[in-house]
Amino acid sequence: MNRLKELTEKRNAIVESMKAITGKATTENRAVSTEESAEFDKFDAELRSLDDTIKMEERARDLSLEKVPAEAEKKESKEEVEIRSFANYVRQQAGVLVENRAGEQNLTMGNNGAVIPTTIAKMVITTVKDMCPIFAESTLTKVKGTYKVPVWGLANTSHDITVAFQAEFTAITADSGQFTSVDLGGFLAGALTLIGESVANNSEIDVVNFVVQEMSQKIALFLENKLLNGQSSYNEGALATTNTLNAGSISAITADKLIALQAKVKKAYQKNAKWTMHNDTWTAIRQLKDGQGNYLVQPGLAEGSQFMLLGKPVEISDNMPTIASATKAVLYGDYSGLSVNMREDISIKILQEKYADLHALGIISWFEFDSKVTNHQKLATLVMSV
Repeated sequence: MNRLKELTEKRNAIVESMKAITGKATTENRAVSTEESAEFDKFDAELRSLDDTIKMEERARDLSLEKVPAEAEKKESKEEVEIRSFANYVRQQAGVLVENRAGEQNLTMGNNGAVIPTTIAKMVITTVKDMCPIFAESTLTKVKGTYKVPVWGLANTSHDITVAFQAEFTAITADSGQFTSVDLGGFLAGALTLIGESVANNSEIDVVNFVVQEMSQKIALFLENKLLNGQSSYNEGALATTNTLNAGSISAITADKLIALQAKVKKAYQKNAKWTMHNDTWTAIRQLKDGQGNYLVQPGLAEGSQFMLLGKPVEISDNMPTIASATKAVLYGDYSGLSVNMREDISIKILQEKYADLHALGIISWFEFDSKVTNHQKLATLVMSV
Protein backbone atom coordinates (compact mmCIF):
# COMPACT_ATOMS: atom_id res chain seq x y z
CA MET A 1 0.00 0.00 0.00
CA ASN A 2 1.17 3.54 -0.70
CA ARG A 3 2.94 4.86 2.41
CA LEU A 4 1.25 8.27 2.39
CA LYS A 5 -2.17 6.73 1.82
CA GLU A 6 -1.64 4.32 4.72
CA LEU A 7 -0.68 7.12 7.11
CA THR A 8 -3.68 9.22 6.03
CA GLU A 9 -6.13 6.34 6.63
CA LYS A 10 -4.62 5.71 10.08
CA ARG A 11 -4.98 9.41 10.92
CA ASN A 12 -8.63 9.41 9.88
CA ALA A 13 -9.32 6.41 12.11
CA ILE A 14 -7.78 8.18 15.11
CA VAL A 15 -9.87 11.30 14.45
CA GLU A 16 -13.03 9.17 14.42
CA SER A 17 -12.03 7.56 17.74
CA MET A 18 -11.51 10.99 19.32
CA LYS A 19 -14.88 12.19 18.03
CA ALA A 20 -16.52 9.03 19.47
CA ILE A 21 -15.18 9.78 22.98
CA THR A 22 -16.53 13.34 23.06
CA GLY A 23 -19.72 12.31 21.25
CA LYS A 24 -20.58 9.62 23.81
CA ALA A 25 -20.25 12.06 26.71
CA THR A 26 -22.40 14.58 24.86
CA THR A 27 -25.12 12.01 24.12
CA GLU A 28 -25.23 10.88 27.79
CA ASN A 29 -25.25 14.50 28.92
CA ARG A 30 -22.25 14.12 31.24
CA ALA A 31 -18.62 15.17 31.62
CA VAL A 32 -15.80 13.14 30.09
CA SER A 33 -14.50 10.53 32.58
CA THR A 34 -10.88 10.31 33.74
CA GLU A 35 -10.33 7.15 31.69
CA GLU A 36 -11.87 8.76 28.59
CA SER A 37 -9.74 11.88 29.06
CA ALA A 38 -6.57 9.80 29.30
CA GLU A 39 -7.54 7.84 26.17
CA PHE A 40 -8.32 11.11 24.32
CA ASP A 41 -4.88 12.52 25.24
CA LYS A 42 -3.24 9.33 24.00
CA PHE A 43 -5.04 9.61 20.65
CA ASP A 44 -4.14 13.31 20.46
CA ALA A 45 -0.43 12.61 20.95
CA GLU A 46 -0.52 9.89 18.28
CA LEU A 47 -2.37 12.23 15.92
CA ARG A 48 0.26 14.95 16.28
CA SER A 49 3.00 12.43 15.58
CA LEU A 50 1.17 11.18 12.49
CA ASP A 51 0.70 14.76 11.21
CA ASP A 52 4.44 15.37 11.46
CA THR A 53 5.17 12.11 9.64
CA ILE A 54 2.68 12.90 6.87
CA LYS A 55 4.27 16.34 6.35
CA MET A 56 7.71 14.74 5.99
CA GLU A 57 6.36 12.20 3.50
CA GLU A 58 4.80 14.98 1.43
CA ARG A 59 8.04 16.95 1.42
CA ALA A 60 10.04 13.87 0.43
CA ARG A 61 7.65 13.25 -2.46
CA ASP A 62 8.31 16.79 -3.82
CA LEU A 63 12.09 16.54 -3.47
CA SER A 64 14.36 14.92 -6.04
CA LEU A 65 16.33 12.40 -3.99
CA GLU A 66 18.15 10.85 -6.95
CA LYS A 67 21.91 10.83 -7.00
CA VAL A 68 23.38 13.94 -8.63
CA PRO A 69 25.88 12.79 -11.25
CA ALA A 70 29.43 14.04 -11.14
CA GLU A 71 30.41 16.73 -13.66
CA ALA A 72 31.98 14.16 -15.97
CA GLU A 73 28.85 11.98 -15.83
CA LYS A 74 26.38 14.78 -16.72
CA LYS A 75 24.66 14.51 -20.07
CA GLU A 76 23.99 17.79 -21.83
CA SER A 77 20.50 18.39 -23.05
CA LYS A 78 19.82 19.33 -26.67
CA GLU A 79 19.22 22.92 -25.56
CA GLU A 80 22.58 23.10 -23.77
CA VAL A 81 24.41 21.69 -26.80
CA GLU A 82 22.71 24.17 -29.16
CA ILE A 83 23.48 27.15 -26.93
CA ARG A 84 27.13 26.10 -26.55
CA SER A 85 27.42 25.47 -30.31
CA PHE A 86 26.02 28.88 -31.15
CA ALA A 87 28.27 30.59 -28.59
CA ASN A 88 31.31 28.83 -30.03
CA TYR A 89 30.30 29.86 -33.55
CA VAL A 90 30.14 33.50 -32.46
CA ARG A 91 33.57 33.22 -30.82
CA GLN A 92 35.01 31.65 -34.00
CA GLN A 93 33.73 34.56 -36.09
CA ALA A 94 35.61 36.86 -33.72
CA GLY A 95 38.85 34.93 -34.36
CA VAL A 96 38.88 32.94 -31.12
CA LEU A 97 40.23 29.39 -31.39
CA VAL A 98 37.55 27.03 -30.04
CA GLU A 99 37.86 23.26 -29.58
CA ASN A 100 34.62 21.48 -30.42
CA ARG A 101 33.39 18.78 -28.03
CA ALA A 102 31.72 15.54 -28.96
CA GLY A 103 28.21 16.23 -30.19
CA GLU A 104 29.07 19.81 -31.12
CA GLN A 105 26.82 21.12 -33.88
CA ASN A 106 28.41 22.66 -36.95
CA LEU A 107 26.27 25.60 -38.00
CA THR A 108 25.95 25.90 -41.78
CA MET A 109 26.17 29.26 -43.50
CA GLY A 110 23.38 30.80 -45.57
CA ASN A 111 23.35 33.96 -47.65
CA ASN A 112 22.23 35.97 -44.62
CA GLY A 113 24.43 34.32 -41.99
CA ALA A 114 24.45 31.12 -39.95
CA VAL A 115 21.38 28.94 -39.58
CA ILE A 116 20.07 29.53 -36.07
CA PRO A 117 19.31 26.43 -33.96
CA THR A 118 15.86 26.00 -32.41
CA THR A 119 16.87 26.95 -28.87
CA ILE A 120 18.47 30.23 -29.96
CA ALA A 121 15.54 30.96 -32.27
CA LYS A 122 13.19 30.86 -29.29
CA MET A 123 15.33 33.54 -27.67
CA VAL A 124 15.07 35.98 -30.60
CA ILE A 125 13.59 39.20 -29.25
CA THR A 126 12.74 42.18 -31.43
CA THR A 127 12.72 45.76 -30.20
CA VAL A 128 9.30 46.76 -28.90
CA LYS A 129 7.98 50.15 -29.94
CA ASP A 130 5.22 52.13 -28.23
CA MET A 131 2.39 52.90 -30.64
CA CYS A 132 -0.98 54.63 -30.49
CA PRO A 133 -4.14 53.43 -32.29
CA ILE A 134 -4.45 56.49 -34.55
CA PHE A 135 -4.88 54.46 -37.76
CA ALA A 136 -7.63 52.28 -36.27
CA GLU A 137 -9.55 55.26 -34.86
CA SER A 138 -9.15 57.71 -37.75
CA THR A 139 -11.93 58.28 -40.29
CA LEU A 140 -10.94 55.62 -42.84
CA THR A 141 -12.05 55.51 -46.50
CA LYS A 142 -10.97 53.40 -49.47
CA VAL A 143 -11.50 55.42 -52.64
CA LYS A 144 -9.46 54.70 -55.79
CA GLY A 145 -9.57 58.26 -57.11
CA THR A 146 -9.54 61.53 -55.20
CA TYR A 147 -11.80 61.51 -52.18
CA LYS A 148 -13.39 64.88 -51.42
CA VAL A 149 -14.33 65.35 -47.77
CA PRO A 150 -17.03 68.06 -47.48
CA VAL A 151 -16.36 70.68 -44.80
CA TRP A 152 -18.97 73.24 -43.71
CA GLY A 153 -17.73 76.63 -42.61
CA LEU A 154 -18.14 80.39 -42.82
CA ALA A 155 -18.62 82.09 -46.17
CA ASN A 156 -16.31 85.07 -46.78
CA THR A 157 -14.87 84.63 -43.25
CA SER A 158 -18.04 85.90 -41.54
CA HIS A 159 -21.29 84.78 -43.14
CA ASP A 160 -23.10 81.75 -41.71
CA ILE A 161 -26.64 80.55 -41.07
CA THR A 162 -28.06 83.13 -38.66
CA VAL A 163 -30.91 82.48 -36.23
CA ALA A 164 -32.47 85.54 -34.48
CA PHE A 165 -35.78 86.99 -33.29
CA GLN A 166 -37.90 88.21 -36.18
CA ALA A 167 -40.87 90.58 -36.58
CA GLU A 168 -44.03 89.65 -38.47
CA PHE A 169 -44.29 91.15 -41.98
CA THR A 170 -40.58 91.95 -41.91
CA ALA A 171 -38.33 90.19 -44.40
CA ILE A 172 -35.56 87.99 -42.97
CA THR A 173 -32.09 88.92 -44.13
CA ALA A 174 -30.66 86.02 -46.07
CA ASP A 175 -27.25 84.73 -45.06
CA SER A 176 -25.38 81.47 -45.49
CA GLY A 177 -22.24 79.55 -44.83
CA GLN A 178 -20.54 77.45 -47.48
CA PHE A 179 -19.20 73.99 -48.21
CA THR A 180 -15.55 73.49 -49.02
CA SER A 181 -13.72 70.21 -49.47
CA VAL A 182 -10.53 68.55 -48.35
CA ASP A 183 -9.10 66.34 -51.07
CA LEU A 184 -7.50 62.99 -50.24
CA GLY A 185 -5.51 61.31 -52.97
CA GLY A 186 -2.86 58.63 -52.52
CA PHE A 187 0.90 58.40 -52.10
CA LEU A 188 2.69 55.14 -52.86
CA ALA A 189 4.90 53.55 -50.22
CA GLY A 190 6.70 50.21 -50.14
CA ALA A 191 9.54 48.11 -48.76
CA LEU A 192 11.65 45.20 -50.01
CA THR A 193 13.94 42.78 -48.17
CA LEU A 194 15.86 39.69 -49.29
CA ILE A 195 16.37 36.39 -47.44
CA GLY A 196 18.98 33.84 -48.45
CA GLU A 197 17.29 30.59 -49.52
CA SER A 198 19.79 28.58 -47.47
CA VAL A 199 18.54 30.28 -44.33
CA ALA A 200 14.89 30.02 -45.38
CA ASN A 201 15.16 26.31 -46.21
CA ASN A 202 17.58 25.00 -43.60
CA SER A 203 16.71 26.94 -40.47
CA GLU A 204 14.47 25.28 -37.90
CA ILE A 205 12.52 28.51 -37.51
CA ASP A 206 10.07 29.92 -40.04
CA VAL A 207 12.37 32.70 -41.22
CA VAL A 208 10.01 33.93 -43.94
CA ASN A 209 7.08 34.26 -41.55
CA PHE A 210 9.34 36.00 -39.04
CA VAL A 211 10.47 38.58 -41.62
CA VAL A 212 6.88 39.13 -42.81
CA GLN A 213 5.84 39.88 -39.23
CA GLU A 214 8.79 42.24 -38.84
CA MET A 215 7.87 44.02 -42.08
CA SER A 216 4.26 44.37 -40.92
CA GLN A 217 5.51 45.93 -37.68
CA LYS A 218 7.72 48.37 -39.60
CA ILE A 219 4.80 49.34 -41.89
CA ALA A 220 2.61 49.97 -38.84
CA LEU A 221 5.31 52.20 -37.33
CA PHE A 222 5.73 54.07 -40.63
CA LEU A 223 1.98 54.66 -40.94
CA GLU A 224 1.68 55.82 -37.35
CA ASN A 225 4.57 58.23 -37.85
CA LYS A 226 3.03 59.76 -40.96
CA LEU A 227 -0.49 59.88 -39.49
CA LEU A 228 0.89 61.83 -36.54
CA ASN A 229 3.59 63.97 -38.12
CA GLY A 230 2.84 63.92 -41.84
CA GLN A 231 5.56 64.65 -44.40
CA SER A 232 6.02 67.72 -46.54
CA SER A 233 4.78 67.26 -50.14
CA TYR A 234 3.00 64.05 -49.12
CA ASN A 235 0.37 63.54 -46.42
CA GLU A 236 -0.78 65.62 -43.46
CA GLY A 237 -0.73 64.25 -39.92
CA ALA A 238 -2.91 64.90 -36.87
CA LEU A 239 -0.31 67.31 -35.46
CA ALA A 240 -1.11 69.65 -38.37
CA THR A 241 -4.33 70.73 -36.64
CA THR A 242 -4.65 74.51 -36.43
CA ASN A 243 -6.19 74.18 -32.96
CA THR A 244 -3.05 74.87 -30.89
CA LEU A 245 -1.99 76.14 -27.47
CA ASN A 246 1.40 77.58 -26.59
CA ALA A 247 3.04 75.85 -23.62
CA GLY A 248 4.67 79.08 -22.45
CA SER A 249 7.98 77.30 -22.01
CA ILE A 250 10.65 75.61 -24.09
CA SER A 251 11.29 72.77 -21.66
CA ALA A 252 8.40 72.45 -19.19
CA ILE A 253 4.71 71.52 -19.23
CA THR A 254 2.42 72.65 -16.42
CA ALA A 255 -0.84 71.18 -15.17
CA ASP A 256 -2.61 74.45 -16.00
CA LYS A 257 -1.57 74.16 -19.64
CA LEU A 258 -2.82 70.57 -19.82
CA ILE A 259 -6.20 71.65 -18.47
CA ALA A 260 -6.31 74.51 -20.99
CA LEU A 261 -5.36 72.17 -23.85
CA GLN A 262 -8.14 69.76 -22.93
CA ALA A 263 -10.59 72.66 -23.00
CA LYS A 264 -9.54 73.47 -26.59
CA VAL A 265 -11.64 70.48 -27.71
CA LYS A 266 -15.36 71.16 -27.55
CA LYS A 267 -17.52 69.12 -25.18
CA ALA A 268 -19.29 67.45 -28.13
CA TYR A 269 -15.98 65.80 -29.10
CA GLN A 270 -14.74 64.85 -25.62
CA LYS A 271 -16.34 61.37 -25.46
CA ASN A 272 -13.62 59.58 -27.47
CA ALA A 273 -10.82 62.05 -26.78
CA LYS A 274 -7.43 60.90 -25.49
CA TRP A 275 -3.92 62.17 -24.87
CA THR A 276 -1.03 61.20 -27.13
CA MET A 277 2.61 61.84 -26.27
CA HIS A 278 6.13 60.40 -26.20
CA ASN A 279 7.07 58.34 -23.15
CA ASP A 280 9.62 60.99 -22.11
CA THR A 281 6.88 63.63 -22.11
CA TRP A 282 4.57 61.37 -20.11
CA THR A 283 7.34 60.77 -17.59
CA ALA A 284 7.81 64.53 -17.16
CA ILE A 285 4.06 65.00 -16.64
CA ARG A 286 3.91 62.18 -14.10
CA GLN A 287 6.63 63.97 -12.11
CA LEU A 288 4.56 67.16 -11.73
CA LYS A 289 3.87 68.01 -8.07
CA ASP A 290 1.56 70.41 -6.25
CA GLY A 291 2.64 72.96 -3.65
CA GLN A 292 2.74 70.27 -0.94
CA GLY A 293 5.03 67.99 -2.96
CA ASN A 294 2.27 65.52 -3.95
CA TYR A 295 2.28 64.06 -7.45
CA LEU A 296 -0.56 65.43 -9.59
CA VAL A 297 -0.95 62.14 -11.48
CA GLN A 298 -1.97 59.67 -8.81
CA PRO A 299 -1.70 55.86 -9.21
CA GLY A 300 -5.47 55.61 -8.80
CA LEU A 301 -5.91 57.27 -12.19
CA ALA A 302 -4.50 54.22 -13.94
CA GLU A 303 -7.21 51.72 -14.84
CA GLY A 304 -5.61 48.37 -15.55
CA SER A 305 -2.81 48.89 -18.07
CA GLN A 306 -4.33 52.13 -19.40
CA PHE A 307 -2.91 55.35 -17.99
CA MET A 308 -5.37 58.18 -17.36
CA LEU A 309 -4.82 61.95 -17.22
CA LEU A 310 -7.58 64.40 -16.30
CA GLY A 311 -10.08 61.60 -16.79
CA LYS A 312 -8.93 60.64 -20.31
CA PRO A 313 -6.73 57.75 -21.58
CA VAL A 314 -3.06 58.37 -22.36
CA GLU A 315 -1.54 56.78 -25.48
CA ILE A 316 2.25 56.52 -25.66
CA SER A 317 4.01 56.72 -29.02
CA ASP A 318 7.69 56.68 -29.95
CA ASN A 319 6.72 58.67 -33.05
CA MET A 320 5.57 61.71 -31.05
CA PRO A 321 8.02 64.63 -30.71
CA THR A 322 9.73 65.04 -27.35
CA ILE A 323 9.79 68.26 -25.32
CA ALA A 324 12.00 70.75 -27.16
CA SER A 325 11.84 74.19 -28.71
CA ALA A 326 8.80 74.61 -31.04
CA THR A 327 7.80 70.94 -30.93
CA LYS A 328 4.20 69.78 -30.65
CA ALA A 329 4.79 67.67 -27.57
CA VAL A 330 1.19 66.74 -26.69
CA LEU A 331 -1.76 65.84 -28.89
CA TYR A 332 -5.25 65.76 -27.40
CA GLY A 333 -8.58 64.91 -28.96
CA ASP A 334 -10.56 62.47 -31.06
CA TYR A 335 -8.53 60.71 -33.79
CA SER A 336 -11.56 60.69 -36.10
CA GLY A 337 -10.72 64.34 -36.81
CA LEU A 338 -8.05 62.90 -39.13
CA SER A 339 -9.30 61.36 -42.40
CA VAL A 340 -7.27 58.60 -44.06
CA ASN A 341 -7.78 57.31 -47.58
CA MET A 342 -6.22 53.87 -48.19
CA ARG A 343 -6.30 53.96 -51.99
CA GLU A 344 -4.43 50.64 -52.10
CA ASP A 345 -4.56 48.22 -49.16
CA ILE A 346 -1.32 46.91 -47.66
CA SER A 347 -0.08 43.83 -49.52
CA ILE A 348 2.94 41.68 -48.74
CA LYS A 349 4.16 39.21 -51.38
CA ILE A 350 6.90 36.56 -51.54
CA LEU A 351 9.00 36.82 -54.73
CA GLN A 352 10.43 33.38 -55.46
CA GLU A 353 11.66 33.75 -59.05
CA LYS A 354 12.88 37.36 -59.31
CA TYR A 355 15.97 36.79 -57.16
CA ALA A 356 16.63 33.16 -58.11
CA ASP A 357 20.03 34.12 -59.54
CA LEU A 358 20.92 35.45 -56.11
CA HIS A 359 19.68 32.27 -54.43
CA ALA A 360 17.35 34.47 -52.43
CA LEU A 361 13.69 35.17 -51.74
CA GLY A 362 12.25 38.65 -51.92
CA ILE A 363 9.57 39.93 -49.55
CA ILE A 364 7.93 43.06 -50.92
CA SER A 365 5.16 45.28 -49.66
CA TRP A 366 3.13 48.02 -51.34
CA PHE A 367 0.39 50.35 -50.14
CA GLU A 368 -1.02 53.75 -51.11
CA PHE A 369 -2.58 56.26 -48.75
CA ASP A 370 -3.19 59.92 -47.96
CA SER A 371 -4.35 61.72 -44.82
CA LYS A 372 -5.47 65.19 -43.77
CA VAL A 373 -7.06 66.83 -40.74
CA THR A 374 -10.71 67.32 -41.74
CA ASN A 375 -12.09 68.49 -38.40
CA HIS A 376 -9.71 70.78 -36.52
CA GLN A 377 -12.16 71.12 -33.63
CA LYS A 378 -11.60 67.47 -32.68
CA LEU A 379 -7.84 67.78 -32.21
CA ALA A 380 -5.56 70.15 -30.30
CA THR A 381 -1.79 70.33 -29.78
CA LEU A 382 0.43 71.80 -27.08
CA VAL A 383 3.27 73.66 -28.81
CA MET A 384 6.47 74.30 -26.89
CA SER A 385 7.79 77.87 -27.03
CA VAL A 386 10.60 78.86 -29.35
